[in-house]
Amino acid sequence: MAAPRLKTLYSDELRGQLKEKFNYANDMMIPKLDKIVINIGCGEAVADSKKIKSVLDELAKISGQKPVATVAKKSIATFKLREGMPIGAKVTLRKDKMYEFLDRLVNIALPRVRDFRGVSAKSFDGRGNYAMGLKEQIVFPEIDYDDVADVRGMDIVICTTATTDEEALELLKGFNVPFKIN
Repeated sequence: MAAPRLKTLYSDELRGQLKEKFNYANDMMIPKLDKIVINIGCGEAVADSKKIKSVLDELAKISGQKPVATVAKKSIATFKLREGMPIGAKVTLRKDKMYEFLDRLVNIALPRVRDFRGVSAKSFDGRGNYAMGLKEQIVFPEIDYDDVADVRGMDIVICTTATTDEEALELLKGFNVPFKIN
């Protein structure tokens, strides 16, 4: 099986560009992707347990990996929520699946977002990690629009080994992530 397209782009071109731009003394200092975490919250699962199953199925189709159901840490009586009830799903992608997901996100899913003008360059956390949200899961081609009962949003966190936001921004720009021009 061939290596993912973005992985070869990183090793062939991007590493050299980043080393030249930031004058790294050591090759191990060059930032790289660490992991991508996808999270979908489903508060309606408290009333209807079938909703969490559909969330898990959709997240498995999007990520290509089995997700984990996230559970409530505390009981909250006003929301009829008990400790240990499933209220969402998450999946952590690493290595080849991470590069393939980022490729599909940048080249297929983001251009399908309604009124899309780029992602914000201000969503870095100060340590080189980038977080973004999508309002609909139907922008991914793996999700069949006719099978979707509820449109849900998701959080996507791209974790890098970069130490500053500037380094992480250059890394993600190298992967063609479409940032807004402010």
